[in-house]
Amino acid sequence: MTIANNAEAGPRVIRVALPLPLPRLFDYRADDASPADLGRCVRVPFGKGEKTGLIVALPDLASEAPDYPLDKLKPVIAIQREAPALPHDWLQLVDFTARYYQHPLGEVIAMALPPRLRKADAVAGTEADPLLTLSASGQAALGEARRESRALALIRQLQHDGPTRHSQLQARDKTALADARKRGWVEACAASDPAAMAGAPALTAEQQDALNAILPQLGQYQPFLLAGVTGSGKTEVYLRLVRETIARGGQALILVPEIALTPQLEGRVAGRFPAARVVSLHSGLADGARSQAYVQAQEGRADIVLGTRLSIFTPLPRLGLIVVDEEHDPSYKQHEGVRYSARDLAIWRARQRGVPIVLGSATPSLESWHAAETGRYRKVELVHRAVAATLPKVKPVDVRREHLQNGLSEHLLRALQARLERQEQSLIFLNRRGYAPVLSCPSCGWVSRCPHCTANMVLHLAERRLRCHHCGHDSHIPIACPDCGNQDIQGFGRGTQRLEETLGERFPEARILRVDRDAARTRRQWEAILEQIGKGEADILVGTQMMAKGHDFPRLTFVGVLNADSSLFAADFRAPERLFQQLMQVGGRAGRGELPGEVMIQTHYPEHPLYQCLARHDFARYAAIQLDERRTARFPPFAANALLCAHAPEVAMALEWLRAARELARPLAEASGVQVFDPVPMRMLRLARRERAQLLVEATSRPALQQFLNAWSAQLWHLRGPRELRWHLDVDPAEV
Repeated sequence: MTIANNAEAGPRVIRVALPLPLPRLFDYRADDASPADLGRCVRVPFGKGEKTGLIVALPDLASEAPDYPLDKLKPVIAIQREAPALPHDWLQLVDFTARYYQHPLGEVIAMALPPRLRKADAVAGTEADPLLTLSASGQAALGEARRESRALALIRQLQHDGPTRHSQLQARDKTALADARKRGWVEACAASDPAAMAGAPALTAEQQDALNAILPQLGQYQPFLLAGVTGSGKTEVYLRLVRETIARGGQALILVPEIALTPQLEGRVAGRFPAARVVSLHSGLADGARSQAYVQAQEGRADIVLGTRLSIFTPLPRLGLIVVDEEHDPSYKQHEGVRYSARDLAIWRARQRGVPIVLGSATPSLESWHAAETGRYRKVELVHRAVAATLPKVKPVDVRREHLQNGLSEHLLRALQARLERQEQSLIFLNRRGYAPVLSCPSCGWVSRCPHCTANMVLHLAERRLRCHHCGHDSHIPIACPDCGNQDIQGFGRGTQRLEETLGERFPEARILRVDRDAARTRRQWEAILEQIGKGEADILVGTQMMAKGHDFPRLTFVGVLNADSSLFAADFRAPERLFQQLMQVGGRAGRGELPGEVMIQTHYPEHPLYQCLARHDFARYAAIQLDERRTARFPPFAANALLCAHAPEVAMALEWLRAARELARPLAEASGVQVFDPVPMRMLRLARRERAQLLVEATSRPALQQFLNAWSAQLWHLRGPRELRWHLDVDPAEV
């Protein structure tokens, strides 16, 4: 699948990558094709229909024969020439992704391209987003004695900020902007300096030192790990680096782990750089908007690109800086289709383009921390908060001898009461949606199991539904036990809905707001919730991991954590690391303003090293403990792993195919020093009516693993199995 570029004039054959689960390319005739068409989308006939693919090579017919004789090759239907061709470095990126993650190139390209480009539709990147400034009549209006209006307030802010993009003014107040434009108070103006910053605060000494350490490396490849405690101002360092990058004529790519964080950061970045063109790229955008933003970036007209993991595939001709915020977050790993890591691809792309990359986190992944400790990355630390005087006090609360009130200890309830009296905000963190994790019958033991998964259906009392959080299956709540007819069926355990109800009964005067995926299913709902919290219209927040990062509420001074112990002894070796990261992140929401913060974590194991390190805010110590354990067990980063997964209607079918795959692997493993383990059923055996099994491959290094996988994968494509069976390779899996 090596991508080639042949400069011969007028080739008659093009080589196309099609979105098919086949590790091969396809040849077609294109008599009018030229080297300029390399990297263009193309419609081609396939079978009885047609497909859209990408031209990835122009074979030299004199030295490289096509798959079939020229007169047998089908002609293309159309080559899309309305949009610019994808650049050579982008083709190298998708080719590397396909080879490293052992996935067909055509499917990687289909995933990386926005929908309209993928369909070879014409897309223009010329959507008008002019820079607006006050007109003469707007200046006059501000000088006159007028009755205050929203339009006047908007142009007064515009006068203060200076020229601002239409999209940013529209986001502030769409109606006011329309009124101001109708009155002629604003007008388009020529773009000023895109690197000009508005409203930048003074840097702390630590932030300035961090900036001074990174700035000299602009223009060359260097990975930095920016390890800063929550509230230390990592984003401010990012923004100063972005300013310098734009001032040098470059583009900046900023990755965030979740869509929910994108609009917040977009508003902050666009407000700071009013003259720069800022585009967002994530799966929540409409197809047209996403394709348009993609083309703007590809044509070099976007100065800053913000996005989730998929935006790593955005072509950027002037790329000068890559930032990966919350680099430890598991959301950077794709778990379906092409199972790539956007963080790891960002590092590869930075090396490819010769630009610095900044990996930011308060709790870095152990892989990144180890790379910084061993000198592969350069570590830059921020150990103090930028605004708050101190970090929040973290206290593990021993609940072994306490009588809990629906999961809440008396210590935690007293802390909530104290915050209510001081008119401060509190957050109770429980990473479990719904009313109760399971509905059960105390008479016969029936539980609300999902008929399609090895999981229980969660009780959602507000909607009167039972819902599986894995496959989405839902059903009504039975009136009586389906097995014995007992009408006294009960919800066991607690979720955010039940916790909200309990707190409402204990604190009837408090304004309680639940923040989870059920309460914020759309971007509009999510923004409304954040606005409500920011205005102080909620006293107690009941939240899941949605509240764990990226939020800054000055009056939130207390965080209580429930059910943290459930991840302490999980089977996945990464579970303790993720628990520490999650608790430090959610605890970091407390005391980010001038008021001091406190975090209480209810636990049955208060002496556990994880809680003790949390209490001391000692990430380095806990990372050292975890790395020692992983070194002994030969887990990453001291080994490289891959999983071969298979799923079928019955697990015996998947296991039989995996055993055959293991036999193919034996001679290859012996030659390359790779260990191939026996196939076993997955922990969640059944998911969406399919039963699953896996086989682990372990190597001492990534090059050794890749050498083995390249040979083994080629054989797996020819290993026959039942028609109902599906398989995939997961390189560097997030869970084992």
